[in-house]
Amino acid sequence: MSEAVQEALSQQYDTITGRLRERLLAFVLGAFESLGSYRDADAAAFVEQVLPVVLGAQQQIGALTDAYLASMVADMFGGAAAPAGVQLADDLRGVPAAEVYARPFATVWNALSEGRDMTEAVGLGRNRLRSVTDTDLQLARTHAARQSMRRSRAKFYRRRLSGAKNCALCVIASTQRYRVDKLMPIHPGCHCKPEPIPGDRDPGQIIDERLLEDAHDAIARTVGQSDRGGRAPDYRELIITREHGEIGPLLAVRRHEFTGPKDVGPTDVVDTD
Repeated sequence: MSEAVQEALSQQYDTITGRLRERLLAFVLGAFESLGSYRDADAAAFVEQVLPVVLGAQQQIGALTDAYLASMVADMFGGAAAPAGVQLADDLRGVPAAEVYARPFATVWNALSEGRDMTEAVGLGRNRLRSVTDTDLQLARTHAARQSMRRSRAKFYRRRLSGAKNCALCVIASTQRYRVDKLMPIHPGCHCKPEPIPGDRDPGQIIDERLLEDAHDAIARTVGQSDRGGRAPDYRELIITREHGEIGPLLAVRRHEFTGPKDVGPTDVVDTD
C-alpha cells in the first residue's frame, strides 16, 4: 500500500465532490432566493425545477464514491480498480424527495405565522434548504459506500476527516473502527468519508489512540476532568448514535434531543461493532 497514492486519491475525491456540492448548493439556493413569492404554487414550481438536478447530483456522488473506494481497495490489496456501480433510490430518506424539498417553504410559512418578517422567514427557509441538500448528498455518499465496500475485500473501515476543521463528534468517531455492513453515522453538516482499513484482521475498537487522547485533553479543558486509564469522561457517554426515522444512524451528543418521538427511534450508545 502506498501512502502517497492513498493521499492523492483522497484529495482528488475531496476536490471533485466538494466542487459538486458547492455547485449544487449554489443552484438550489439561488433558485429559492429568486422566487417572487413563497406560496404553494411557488413551492411546486421550485421542486419541479430543482429536484432533477438534486437527484442527478446524488447519483454523481454515488458513482464517484464507488470509484474512489474501488481505487483505494485496489491499492490496499493489489489488482485493478473495478467499480461495479451502485444503485441509489431517489428517496434515500424513505419519504418522497419532492416532500423533503417542499419543507423549506413550510419553514417560511411557520415563521410568518409567528410574526416574523418576510426577510427573516425566507432566511430560515434558506437555512433549512441548505441543510436538507447537504445532508442528502452525505446520505448518497454513505449509502453508496456501504454498497461498494460490501463487494470488496475490506472488512472494516474508518471515518476519514475532511478539511482543516472538524467537529468534535466526527473527530472522536474517527478514532474508532467500523464494520463495512453498517451505515456510517452522520450528522447535519458532516462531510466525513468512509475509508477501508487494509487487511482482514480486526484492528480493534480504537485505531487512533493519539487522536482520542487529544480529544480527551480538549474535553478536560472544557469540563474539568480527564482520566487516561479509565477514560473519564468516557466518549461513549458523550457521543451516541440515534436512529433517525429518515436519515438513519445519526451522531449526536447525549444531551441533544429530537423534537418528538416520531422523529427518532431507539437511542443507543455508539456501537462500532
